[in-house]
Amino acid sequence: MILIRFLFLSLFFYTTHFLFAQSDSNADLATQVQELQETVRDLRHSFSRLNKAIDDLAWEQEVGKYAFIDKVTLTGPPPRVIENPTGQGAKNPVRFSAYVFIPSGIDLSKKHPLLVLPHGGVHSNFNTFYRHILRELMAQQYVVVAPEYRGSTGYGKGFYELIDYGGLEVEDTYASRNYMLENYDFIDKNRVGILGWSHGGLITLHNIFEHPKDYQVAYAGVPVSDLIARMGYKTQGYRDLYSADYHIGKSAYEDVEEYRRRSPVWNAYKLQTPLLIHTNTNDGDVNVFEVEHLIKSLKAEDKEFEYEIYEDIPGGHSFDRIDSQKAKEVRAKVYQHLARYLNPNQPIRSIRDLHQASYLPR
Repeated sequence: MILIRFLFLSLFFYTTHFLFAQSDSNADLATQVQELQETVRDLRHSFSRLNKAIDDLAWEQEVGKYAFIDKVTLTGPPPRVIENPTGQGAKNPVRFSAYVFIPSGIDLSKKHPLLVLPHGGVHSNFNTFYRHILRELMAQQYVVVAPEYRGSTGYGKGFYELIDYGGLEVEDTYASRNYMLENYDFIDKNRVGILGWSHGGLITLHNIFEHPKDYQVAYAGVPVSDLIARMGYKTQGYRDLYSADYHIGKSAYEDVEEYRRRSPVWNAYKLQTPLLIHTNTNDGDVNVFEVEHLIKSLKAEDKEFEYEIYEDIPGGHSFDRIDSQKAKEVRAKVYQHLARYLNPNQPIRSIRDLHQASYLPR
């Protein structure tokens, strides 16, 4: 990663120096700088592809002893924004990748529970940051699918610009659930859960809101909950990610109803699935008031669910995904919640179980 950054910066400074040296006029310089900026944007996607390829290799090293790991190609709905709607193949379904993790040594003649695990981030991907969580899930003998829904990084500029935050990416995630049931006969269709953190928490919420009969349980950690409020306390650069022409195309000021439609807090009335929500008061990404608004909305709709608001737990936004003792305690609670509805073969019942599953040699 350090080498990639070094090469990227070296190329940037060299090219900038060359353009300034070759420029004959301010007009020429402006044109050349614009071309350079476009080149740099394209290079970022190239480096992102390389970084993703390297991280994919690391999965085998980090989790290979615990699981059979595959990466499959699926399809989701056609793009929301189509530049040439009458062009050949313009309305074809979107192709995307998904990681499949099957626990080592499970009896494939029996049925096993499935967990859908969408990653977080406005533009991000599923990577080995989740390695301990995957080990813990494998130890419990969950089958896991982790979709690289539209807008994920590491798959080129075109896929990056298919982003549809709180929109069709939700259906990509649902498509990954359906793919698993259609292709792996050892998965129990009546034991399917979904869990995610941050933006993955938003996708989790929308999945159970839109497809309540298809998930038996859900966990949303520090979930993005209210995009309208979020646009108010984030920077202009962050807001620009949403109002980009290839994305929503308008700001929340210009189309507040669209941002409302994409916000879980305004869809709370749809909840039917057993749900656990966690948040942290010192979260530097998803302000706790977003999640508090979600909790209040669910209560106002007289919905049954569980939640816990943690006070200033070290780790902030990632407080229960890191490797601290407190993070492990919280994850153990998450696993106990999931197990009540999915009945895994080897549930984690304590921190000791969790530590043995993920942090000791195999």
